[in-house]
Amino acid sequence: MGTAITLAILLAVVGLAVRSMVRDKKSGKSLQCGGDCSKCKGCH
Repeated sequence: MGTAITLAILLAVVGLAVRSMVRDKKSGKSLQCGGDCSKCKGCH
């Protein structure tokens, strides 16, 4: 039972981290450089 609870908590934390990264990417923040992609000349 403890393993199931630990797994559920771990999945929730990972899910929140992924959700945060997706939101940042959609708002124009890069996951690699941390800069603003909307001002990058390499951005299309």
